[in-house]
Amino acid sequence: MSSTADPCAAPTAAVALFRSLGDPARLAILRRLAEGEARVTDLVTCVGLAQSTVSAHLACLRDCGLVVSRPVGRASLHSLAHPELLDMLAAAERLLAATGEAVNLCPDYGSGAVVPAPTNKGSSR
Repeated sequence: MSSTADPCAAPTAAVALFRSLGDPARLAILRRLAEGEARVTDLVTCVGLAQSTVSAHLACLRDCGLVVSRPVGRASLHSLAHPELLDMLAAAERLLAATGEAVNLCPDYGSGAVVPAPTNKGSSR
């Protein structure tokens, strides 16, 4: 980190990273991939979402550089792109254990927070 960087400014890339991790489905996909490679059908079963939705989340995670895939026959196996992500997820688990229910009770981001409905920006539907 540069000594001229503003210590009060959040780095744009870090904000994007945490936003990519902030979606419950994407986080569930990453947690499943932390256990090993998986096909889309495996992830559909794990997260309980439609195949198209899981594929869209995988595309987002791939675009963020967090997930890679390799073809195996007619399917693709998806995996974490960087083992450091395992360390970050483990650190998050430790932090959540240390804070107890404080984060979950947060009125802005906890389980009782009102989440705005997704928008279809740029969609013709």
